[in-house]
Amino acid sequence: MHPDDRKHPFSKIKEIDWNFITMLNLFKVLTLFLLSIAPLVAAPLKVGVTAGPHAIIMEKVKELAKTEGIDIQVIEFNDFIIPNVALNDKELDINSYQHQPFLDEQIKTRGYKIKSAGKTVLMPMGIYSKTLTKLSELKDNSKIAIPADPTNGGRALKLLEREGLLTLKPSHNPSILDIVENPKKLTILEIDAPQLPRTLEDVQAAVINTDWVLLAGVDPTLALAIEDKNSPYANVFAVGIDENRPEVKKLIEIYQSEKTKEFINEKFKGAVLPAW
Repeated sequence: MHPDDRKHPFSKIKEIDWNFITMLNLFKVLTLFLLSIAPLVAAPLKVGVTAGPHAIIMEKVKELAKTEGIDIQVIEFNDFIIPNVALNDKELDINSYQHQPFLDEQIKTRGYKIKSAGKTVLMPMGIYSKTLTKLSELKDNSKIAIPADPTNGGRALKLLEREGLLTLKPSHNPSILDIVENPKKLTILEIDAPQLPRTLEDVQAAVINTDWVLLAGVDPTLALAIEDKNSPYANVFAVGIDENRPEVKKLIEIYQSEKTKEFINEKFKGAVLPAW
């Protein structure tokens, strides 16, 4: 046995203990450091969109934003209601899918603490049919489907009125109860917007938003009638009522850039129009 071992029987244990304590202290310091810089590491901006054109455009914006140091997580919905619920509950940072009248109606009826933050695109609403080539062929007692939500339903009724199929009471947002003249005795069916393209097998015509038309693979140029570019139903960004983060403002700026406008025009060939 080595003399030193007889003299210091616990020297190796002490050495191990000291190394362990040193490593533990270093781990604590590293943990505190990581916690201190965590707020400086920006989490991805969560952006809610509906499937179809809104999602396609936002993926392009995500690509452009990456070069500006902004990380975006695009979250798709197949519903008009849930994206505002998620935004109001702070599960999203921003959403892009709805026009201003729809947002106003949602805030009024549901009490959401959200607001619009700039225009995105216009998706003209059109009248589509699998059996008609022009609206003059529409027979008496035909069935026409329109969106079930109040604002898009009113929008559809206004388009039917513009085409001479109905007469409505003066109203900012009419409903089927505001129909005062219906010379062809049309039956107006209110259907959830995403399901409208499917109803074309069962009705003579349907009034459908462009996003659901494109998502269903229907050619928007086949519309029998369509809103013009002066429609008041341009889509908007929605954010929380107290939102003021610079990265959110930058995202909107990137969306409303010439690069994004060129992408939209080239991708959708006039079926979706930049609204800013």
